[in-house]
Amino acid sequence: MPDLGSDRFTLVLGGARSGKSRHAEALVMAQPPPWIYVATAQALDAEMAARIAHHRSRRDRRWHTLEAPRDLAHVIDGAPPDAPLLIDCLTLWLSNEMLADADLGAASQDLEAALGRRRTSVVAVANEVGLGIVPETALGRRFRDAAGILNQCLAVRADRVVLLVAGIPMTLKGAP
Repeated sequence: MPDLGSDRFTLVLGGARSGKSRHAEALVMAQPPPWIYVATAQALDAEMAARIAHHRSRRDRRWHTLEAPRDLAHVIDGAPPDAPLLIDCLTLWLSNEMLADADLGAASQDLEAALGRRRTSVVAVANEVGLGIVPETALGRRFRDAAGILNQCLAVRADRVVLLVAGIPMTLKGAP
């Protein structure tokens, strides 16, 4: 498993069940603890609660969890400054922002600014949603487009971008 080396910001992309979260966790765990896990999911139903529990079960006491379903920039700014940070996942955060009728442009700019202020390594996970079928609804298409735009903006900022397919990481940008 590669470590982060001098890469301050790594974006890990992939589809559902591609292995992106496990890969991102391993990148962060290659650094000295404590590690900060910034969770954006909300347990709004039993299925999501089970997903959250599964993710939690992989983390031991060296991980400290911060909840950020919406105000992600504020949580990044308030995280312990010397600890590596894992954000999982930007796509859920974007969904939460959309459902709250937030200004996506402003929220994304705030996120980018907070990432720019962070001096320790950050690994962020996001879904690559544009590879599937065209969503049937206008909201679905708006979400797909907003996720694609967010991923493009963050990939430009990232020191390294990794795409996970079937559990196999492929480095798209930066050192492998």
